[in-house]
Amino acid sequence: MSPAGHSDFKLPDLRIVPVSSLVPHEQEDESRTRRLSERLRRSGHLKNPPIATPIAPADREEGVVVLDGAKRVAAGATAGLPHMLIQAVRYDDPEIQLSTWHHAISGSSFEALEHELAALPGLERRPEGLSQARALLARREAIAYVVADEDRALTLHGGRGLYERNALLNAVVDIYRERAPFHRVMRDSLADARARFPDVTALVVFPRFHPDEILEIASSGARLPAGITRHLIPWRALRVNIPLEILADPARPLGEKNRWLEAWIAERVAQKQVRFYEESTVLFDE
Repeated sequence: MSPAGHSDFKLPDLRIVPVSSLVPHEQEDESRTRRLSERLRRSGHLKNPPIATPIAPADREEGVVVLDGAKRVAAGATAGLPHMLIQAVRYDDPEIQLSTWHHAISGSSFEALEHELAALPGLERRPEGLSQARALLARREAIAYVVADEDRALTLHGGRGLYERNALLNAVVDIYRERAPFHRVMRDSLADARARFPDVTALVVFPRFHPDEILEIASSGARLPAGITRHLIPWRALRVNIPLEILADPARPLGEKNRWLEAWIAERVAQKQVRFYEESTVLFDE
């Protein structure tokens, strides 16, 4: 369906902004950033713009928090791009949904993970039934829990306030993120995880965050562990395919690049090259 065929359709807010103004809220995965940077260079185009929301932290004149697509931003910076195309959204838009990914770990036993967790300063561990672990996490009396089997969990406690708890979460994820492969899953069911990934040995379950917490962490310079937050964005802009040469040109002022972008979008709308889909869509070429 074309944009003109739907009265509720609104074009995504696409902008070109300085890479230096983009503030991540999660840790960077450097190995994946290098690979993506090489793919960007080879393709010559930015396919899907990162999602970001403007903020004004007290310690800087302006900033844009990256909600999704931090690896693309980091890859662009690694590739030397001075500017980046983003899709800007309002974080207070009620249609934006923030949920949590959990980490299904393979390549390391639950017992080995438990042993290393015991060595983390300031972290307390308690064996609990799975229902009790869920309740403790929902009340934020635990910072996370590890599912060992379908009815047993190890709850993790410690930290006073958002920043100390976040630092502990990062320490927990640092134990396995470099050496034990993990998959992102939505549920805390070990059986469901193993149905998709048979070699899973443990499941690390994280709390649900509030948007204000994401903005506070990002604007303070702190970072959540990579691969935890999941944002569902209405009217997501995909396959934009902006030429990297536009973003990379250091001699072209930012205002001129954004005027080019406006004309480029208007031309595609006029040529009926912009389509939208209300239904859930599965893409096989990402």
